[in-house]
Amino acid sequence: MKESTRAVVLGAGMIGAVHTAAIRAAGGQPAGVVASTPERSVRVAEKWNVPGRYTSLESVLSDASVDVVHVCTPNALHVRQAEAALRAGKHVICEKPLATTAADAQMLSELAEKSGLVLAVPFVYRYHPVVREIRDRRLRGDFGAWQLIHGSYLQDWMLPQDAASWRVDPAAGGPSRAFADTGSHWCDLVEWVAGVRFEEVSARFGITRSTRPAGTGASFSATGGGESAEVRTEDVAAVLLRTTGGVLGSLTVSQVSAGRKNRLWFELDGASGSAVFDQEQPETAWLGRPDGARIVVRDPQHGSAEQRRLSRLPAGHAQGYQDCFNSFVADVYAAIRGDAPEGLPTGVDGARSAHIVESVLRSADSLAWTSVPGLSNA
Repeated sequence: MKESTRAVVLGAGMIGAVHTAAIRAAGGQPAGVVASTPERSVRVAEKWNVPGRYTSLESVLSDASVDVVHVCTPNALHVRQAEAALRAGKHVICEKPLATTAADAQMLSELAEKSGLVLAVPFVYRYHPVVREIRDRRLRGDFGAWQLIHGSYLQDWMLPQDAASWRVDPAAGGPSRAFADTGSHWCDLVEWVAGVRFEEVSARFGITRSTRPAGTGASFSATGGGESAEVRTEDVAAVLLRTTGGVLGSLTVSQVSAGRKNRLWFELDGASGSAVFDQEQPETAWLGRPDGARIVVRDPQHGSAEQRRLSRLPAGHAQGYQDCFNSFVADVYAAIRGDAPEGLPTGVDGARSAHIVESVLRSADSLAWTSVPGLSNA
């Protein structure tokens, strides 16, 4: 590896800009961007202040100086682009879902392992420092045996009747929308923090808008007009879960909850204590005991080693989503150099998530408890 990791971003939407900022924060070199057309690639490269030398994925993969490819395109393109990059000898950061089928996600994970390349998936909520603090306290036995796991992931960006996005179309976004997009984050985070594996799921889906404007608008902001199309992916989901240890859990997912912008919330209730995290209030964690409760504040001077490692600012100086992303990309680049950062989500985690999504889809279709395949160690 060269001293400065050279990275190219595929995709010119919001998340591509987040990746580009994280590359710079991690000390990498943004070497280019590939958008939907050569003309847009040039415009976005100028906007992001990166070289405009690449007009296609093929031109990226033929450049031996490129170390890592960041796949930030619509979901249906992930498997083809990530596979091509891995086969060209490039490390890959691929936005979730790693693929729109579990079989394809498993293939990518195994391909990366066989090739010795890093394949990472941005389950970046693992990188909130207080999340690391909760996990460390679980590892120390502070909470005791889990009694109940519950939470939600709520947004409102699809609430307007005229909200439009490529994610609504199964051909571009995959067969699940709300759960695959956000419920997958919740499941990954809770499994990792709590040290559990969900073994069975029982799910129900709901579509609150029967039609929406046809279009390919950007996530979180686009509205459309003109021709309408039937909505075939869920706006809301309710999921019951059961762990391999028999602990019950519940998850509510929504993209139509007014005022909720990005509220990933979980509560872990143990025999000795409980823990709560709210992604919209990421500087604190709520810790409960039978005799009361207290708030723990992110602080680089106190707490677990991982909480302190990821606290890049002094206490009281709020960190947020971009900071999580910056830390994630820094850990990926460290792994490329041969380090083994704790908690780095890889292709194995991406494949695990795809199995959960497919199990939830099968349950919503059959209206029955459904087993989750592909269990691995916590």
